[in-house]
Amino acid sequence: MSTDTSKDAAAPGASPAGTTRATIAARFERLPLSRWHVTVRLIVGVVTFFEAFDQLLIAYALPELRDEWQLSTGDATAVLTVGSAGMLVGALLSGRLADRYGRVKVIAYCVAASGLVSLALTACTSLTPFLALRFVQGLAIGGEVPVAAAFISEITRSFKRGRFVLLYELVFPAGLTIGALVAAWVVPAAGWRVMFAVAAVPGLLAFLVQRKVPESPRWLAERGRLAEADAVMTGIEAKVSAATGEPLPRPSGPGPADQKPVAVATATPAERAATGIRGLFTGRYRRRTLVVGAIWFTGYFVNYGVTSWLPSIYKDAYGLTLSDALLYSTVTSVAGLLGCLIVALTVDVLGRRRIFAICLGASAALLLTLAALGAGTPAEVLIWTSLSAVGFFGSNICLYLYTPELYPTRMRALGCSVGGAVNRLGVILGPILVGVVYAAGDSVAAVFVMLGGVALVGAVVAGTLAEETANRPLEEISP
Repeated sequence: MSTDTSKDAAAPGASPAGTTRATIAARFERLPLSRWHVTVRLIVGVVTFFEAFDQLLIAYALPELRDEWQLSTGDATAVLTVGSAGMLVGALLSGRLADRYGRVKVIAYCVAASGLVSLALTACTSLTPFLALRFVQGLAIGGEVPVAAAFISEITRSFKRGRFVLLYELVFPAGLTIGALVAAWVVPAAGWRVMFAVAAVPGLLAFLVQRKVPESPRWLAERGRLAEADAVMTGIEAKVSAATGEPLPRPSGPGPADQKPVAVATATPAERAATGIRGLFTGRYRRRTLVVGAIWFTGYFVNYGVTSWLPSIYKDAYGLTLSDALLYSTVTSVAGLLGCLIVALTVDVLGRRRIFAICLGASAALLLTLAALGAGTPAEVLIWTSLSAVGFFGSNICLYLYTPELYPTRMRALGCSVGGAVNRLGVILGPILVGVVYAAGDSVAAVFVMLGGVALVGAVVAGTLAEETANRPLEEISP
């Protein structure tokens, strides 16, 4: 390990106090968690909550859309998937934009765009404009979520960062769950247009984000805007001190403005210069990108392969009524939320690599056990898939913590957005391949063999190749 501040000292725009990237990091490391952190987490969390809410609405609007516009099966499939395609593209675009223009701007613009599109959707009277608008909304939703994950990581110190970030990330699955409950009531009672009108209201949160959430000082310092970084950091320190009612602890050791720079890992010149997509595959970042991409893909392949098909499997293979099939499927999703909470509370103790290996490994074992038992009854499927959901939901939420930790500030949002794009590939391919196996197989067990095998691959990759990042400063992990 070494402390590298030479580049920072020569950067343009340095403040009179000698602010550098390393001292900004050190100032974050001394901040105790406070009401300021929670307030920012809540504001960004509410935005993410409603993005999840918007993502789910189409599933509940589809039955009315099919009747109103006489949609074919192909049309209905397009309605369901065009948003995911937009999210994939939006994830890739937003990371590059956030690394260049700032985290808070991208978050605010994405939530504003999503709200405006929701409002425009209420005026649609045919399929073509509806699909175009849903794609644009997918761009916004896919853009906001990974950038928000990067931002929350950057304003948090290393100690217990996992719990703080993942308790924030719980808002996304919560948004999906509450969105399902609200839509299930509003759409039958008032129609799909009213539901999208309701979903447009949170677009006003863009103004709250711009007014109340400061830009990431780490990003400002990385861009050479050191005076701004110092001013924002000073404001944050004042708010944290006021919230705790105590003066902030003083870092030990000499350094500019009494800040001891955070140690950063030694790196090759190529690694220090790495930026953009090519940078994600330069030096140590190549292995990290491939490993985290594999975990993103396998985790979401299994997640959506299970959850998207369970209602149909319960109804078609076991003869349950639609209401019972949906109830059984909801139990599995609730079990997944429990898994997210368990991981949030234990990730700083067990570490990221163990969480991935344990969660995906347990999911694989449970799904393969279900297949070995023959998946003969709906009760068997309910029990084993619900237990498995604790694992793959928990692993997937941990990715929103782990991915930002793997990359330096200059390409952190891009790394998160590439992870979000690979996530979308799993979301799209999982249900497709499950459908193929389900249609071709003689029993439901074949589906769970495939899903268990994919989860096992993810567990092996994570357990053998993933790098541990728990309780380490971001600058120490990624030079």
